[in-house]
Amino acid sequence: MIKKIGVLTSGGDSPGMNACIRAIVRTAIYNGIEVIGFIRGYEGLINNNFIELKRESVSGIIQKGGTFLKTARSERFKTIEGLKLAIQNLKNNAVDGLIIIGGDGSFKGAIELSKHVNLPIIGCAGTIDNDLVGTDFTIGYDTAINTAVEAIDKIRDTAESHDRIFVVEVMGRDAGLIALRSAIASGAEAILVPEIKNNIDDLILKIKNWRSSKSSKIIVVAEGDESGGAFKVGEIIKTHCPEFDLRVSILGHIQRGGNPTCMERVNASIIGFNAVKALINKQSNQMVGIINKQIVFTPFEKAIKHHQTLNKDLVELIDVLSS
Repeated sequence: MIKKIGVLTSGGDSPGMNACIRAIVRTAIYNGIEVIGFIRGYEGLINNNFIELKRESVSGIIQKGGTFLKTARSERFKTIEGLKLAIQNLKNNAVDGLIIIGGDGSFKGAIELSKHVNLPIIGCAGTIDNDLVGTDFTIGYDTAINTAVEAIDKIRDTAESHDRIFVVEVMGRDAGLIALRSAIASGAEAILVPEIKNNIDDLILKIKNWRSSKSSKIIVVAEGDESGGAFKVGEIIKTHCPEFDLRVSILGHIQRGGNPTCMERVNASIIGFNAVKALINKQSNQMVGIINKQIVFTPFEKAIKHHQTLNKDLVELIDVLSS
């Protein structure tokens, strides 16, 4: 029987994590379960740094970005010594179940932890990259793409005023999903993403053939693109198309912050609620996701396998609508 659960946020922060924590805490308390929150992810687990979480602990946080439990990437957790300390602290605190809100690296840590301790562990998909298998939208993705679109819309105002090309870099070291949807929504003329092998010559040809009536041209680049990011792409374009006025803009960590969208808050709440229910139902080593508006549970091993391809229809959509 589950009497006490621990919760932590790990890896990169993402908008909606607080909404998820709130749902976890209140669902657990509703079911007579105590909750403790470990501070700064796996580091908090190793250092036994935690706080007791009550209903009032999570009041007024649903609208806030980031994570009030803090987060970190823990190198110590990757060592046997760090892992043993974490396990001992879970036992000392009589934790019966653990919920981890994070992404790829966080769930790899959960897999390793599960090999050494008989403790049910449930994951909540929290990453702006949306690069986990087993959910349509990860916690943070919707807010991140809306932030990117808002920024690109403002950049286009300047681009149109000066007849410029703007190369805009969005986050996405291993996945181009932020680039894909923000490019469609902002009416971008082209995208460069890690999943697609890019022929820079094709991009240059496309630029040279753009209609003269286009007063602005936006190229969205995922940071992990093989061409080397926005600055490198900008240099290549300047070399081959010196007649164009070009600027580069890196959106950076602005995409991780800000108030979560309505959809984000609702999805994060649903995921947190179902994470607690999963522990009560004795499920373990699975990630909670939402596919076609239905709750889905995916084993950690499958969830961390990144999407290898982008939706070809959406990629084609950009080419057609930007012509």
